[in-house]
Parts: sequence; C-alpha cells; structure tokens
Amino acid sequence: MQGFIHSFETFGSVDGPGVRFVVFMQGCSMRCRYCHNPDSWKIRAGEPFEVSQVVERALRYRSYWGSEGGVTVSGGEALLQIDFVTELFEALKAEGVNTCLDTAGGPYRNNEQWLIKFDRLMKSTDLVMLDLKEMDSSAHKSLTGIGNEGILSCARRIDELGVKMWIRRVLVPGLTDREEELKALGDFVRSLKNVTRFEILPYHSLGMYKWEKLNIPYTLKDAQTPDDKEVERAYRLTGLKRN
Repeated sequence: MQGFIHSFETFGSVDGPGVRFVVFMQGCSMRCRYCHNPDSWKIRAGEPFEVSQVVERALRYRSYWGSEGGVTVSGGEALLQIDFVTELFEALKAEGVNTCLDTAGGPYRNNEQWLIKFDRLMKSTDLVMLDLKEMDSSAHKSLTGIGNEGILSCARRIDELGVKMWIRRVLVPGLTDREEELKALGDFVRSLKNVTRFEILPYHSLGMYKWEKLNIPYTLKDAQTPDDKEVERAYRLTGLKRN
C-alpha cells in the first residue's frame, strides 16, 4: 500500500491536540477560492510512501508529543486516499499513537462500498477536524467547486459513530459571514453530539503567492482579513462558544 504525500510537518501546533506530526496527503478535488496549498491539488503527484515508512518517520518524534499529541493526516484531501490512511491509522493505533483526520469531507459518499471503508477508518480515528465551509449548497459550490450535501452527511456519520469532532469555519468578510449562513452553521453544529471544539478561522492571503507561482487566477485578492470584532460577531451569530 502506497500513499502519495505532499509534505510532512514535524511539530504541528494547530493540527489537533498537543504537538502533532502532520502528514499532508497529495491530491484534492475541491478548488476552494482561499486554499493556501494549491500545489497539493494534483492527483497522484507528490512522493510515494509505504505505510511502514510513514510510521517509522513519525515515531522518531514521539518523545515530543506528550500525553495529548500524536499524528494528524491532512491534505490536500486525505479521504481521496482512504485505503492508505486507514492502514496508516491502524498501524499507528497498534503503536498506541493518537490519530487525527483533518478533512473537508468532499469525497464522502452515501453508498455501501464507501461506508464500509469509511466506518473502518473511523474505528482507528481518535478525532476528526472537519471544515464546514458553507451551509448553503449553492454558495458552497461557488466557493469550492462542489456542493455540500455529502459533507454534511459525512459530519452526521462521524457523529453517529461516536467519533469526536472539531468543526472549523474560515471567515471571509463579504463571502462566508452572512447572518443567515452563520445562524444555520450554529444550528447544524448544535445538532451533533460529539463536537468538542468549534473554531472560526480568520481568512488570510498568505498562500496567494503559490497561486501566482502556478499561474492560477486568485479571485480573493481584495478580500481582507477579518478583525477581532468581525470574528466575535460570527461567534455570536452561531451561538457557539469560542474555544
């Protein structure tokens, strides 16, 4: 079993609880307008690794993880390589390692073949960090290139399986900060039983240079980073507490 990997981060501090070894998988079918890693979009690019190679590399840093840290698999979109991620997580759990899946949920499908694979992955997943980019499917498609029906189903399935979730929203002024949208987001998150953390992440343009380097038009050049007052407004409209 080989996985195509974009890069590694050895001391991730925002990718789950504690200090994390982060595996960024290569490939993503979404085209989020504010993506800061467009170089991770291409499918079956990156560098091929076997599960045992990734486990060996990660365990070198185990002494830094403490009681809360572990390994996070991100992207790109990790679920595009679900078989590899599943074998990786199972191998890590055999070593007693905490596992976290960072996903936007785009590849999720409500069919029997997919659910068998997804449920198996969830058995070896301690935490899912799930991005809910838009509640309105049409607006979601405009923002990311796909609708959000499967993503919302993914959140519900994770919840049904009893796996802990952190829900995140990137706040882009004038785009993802509509009052009715944020209220709908809050309602949906409250409908889930296993959300232990909710975060609003202020939009930033730090990845714009990668778009320019790849000659991809960046459509949010005029978007501003929201200030603290705008972020607080967003939390207030969702009715969810700031962690």
